[in-house]
Amino acid sequence: MQETYFINRCISETLSGLRDGLTLFSGASRAAVIFALKPTDPLSVCDPQSLLRGYEPKLKALYIDNGDWCKPIDRQSPFCAYNHIETQPNLQLDGLVSHGGSSSSVYYQMWFTEHHPNICSLCPTECWLEHAVLRFSHDMANDCNLYTGISGSFLREYATHAVHDCIVDEAGLILGLDVQIHIYPMLDAILGISKTNEEGARPHGSLTFIEPRFLKDIHFLARFLSTEQPLLSNFKHVRKLLQAVEHSDRTLISDGVNILGIAESNISPFHISADFQGKLGFLFVRDEVICSFQDGSYSSDTHRAKLFEVEEALLDYNIDATIRNDMFKIIAALVHNAEDNMFGCTFVIDLAPQPTVIAGQVLTPPVNLREHNKLRLAAGLSKVDGALHIRADLHLYGFACLLDGHRVDNEDRARGARYNSALRFTSQHSETIVVVVSSDRPVSIFQQGHEIINRHNSTPSAQCALYPLPLTQWLEEAE
Repeated sequence: MQETYFINRCISETLSGLRDGLTLFSGASRAAVIFALKPTDPLSVCDPQSLLRGYEPKLKALYIDNGDWCKPIDRQSPFCAYNHIETQPNLQLDGLVSHGGSSSSVYYQMWFTEHHPNICSLCPTECWLEHAVLRFSHDMANDCNLYTGISGSFLREYATHAVHDCIVDEAGLILGLDVQIHIYPMLDAILGISKTNEEGARPHGSLTFIEPRFLKDIHFLARFLSTEQPLLSNFKHVRKLLQAVEHSDRTLISDGVNILGIAESNISPFHISADFQGKLGFLFVRDEVICSFQDGSYSSDTHRAKLFEVEEALLDYNIDATIRNDMFKIIAALVHNAEDNMFGCTFVIDLAPQPTVIAGQVLTPPVNLREHNKLRLAAGLSKVDGALHIRADLHLYGFACLLDGHRVDNEDRARGARYNSALRFTSQHSETIVVVVSSDRPVSIFQQGHEIINRHNSTPSAQCALYPLPLTQWLEEAE
């Protein structure tokens, strides 16, 4: 009885910490685990928020119909160290991220979370799950007498560690074990610089970290005297220097300790770079984005709208599939331009048989948005106060348009004029879709007097019945 309570407690605290940490890092997230402590134990599942529901046929085929689901370690081997974990094959389930392992204390475990569509990279999330495997193995090895209960708390605060582990893994693939840059001080410096204002403005520009062995391959535009190289830890000084490279193809160069000089940003040797974009920024390993950072913390968010709601709303109308696809591409390009340049704007997608009458600056003739230079013109016009009026023929009919309408019950005074104007306008014009981009990047989609809520960002229930069930029983409950 005591052993069962101990196992349930470990699972509960580990799952809760994993879920809470990933929610802070990637948005509302769920977590689940399938495990067996001993080779003779039946597989158990703990899925408190129904993350794995819908995958029953695949899980049955993997675990019930097939006996080759575990690659166990040799527990009798003298090389089987206390903390050695044999990685288990990723299950490759669409929409999920999974990572598993087998150790001397846990015969098999596989941890799951959601694959959010708007994440920069899977790597930090996979490192997070990998650490959940390690924590659970150690907790089971320590047994209840030595259990500290720290696993859940550690996984809850694992964001910076996950980014660190991801960078170490990526660097190890290219450089081997001899990585000289100290990753944690570098990550701390990036966050410190991102929060440092200069004359009231957040930083823009690029900071690139180079392994000391590759510095000889860097073609410096300007190199600082070795005795006067600013310390990376002097955030204020580095922030001032970033002014020399903002909005350009230049970058500051650092060895992880000092700022060495300025070079062009097209660097070929292995490098890690931080791209500061005001309130937020992005961290790259070579040319692959690993994560973003904002408000003193790291995140997996791309900060670019995926616009699933626009795709789904366009399906409600009887228009040609090619037109629908081109319309989505045009709206996505305009929205991303506004996001990248951090200004608010509104787009009216008018799908009525006859043009909807909207007060604004009418264009004659309408502008064909299939042409790249005309689409760039529309992106510029979207900065002007008022909405762009786009018809189903993929032409821009007007800009600086005013969206009016009668008051509706679901207005929200806290959301501003663009939001409430879109509610009013779409409530009176049922064959229009309105896309509103806020200056701080959130995007809202409106149709028939309501905001379309992104189903991918729905918040899962916080209530968790964290008790493992036999996998066979869990599968039977779905039948």
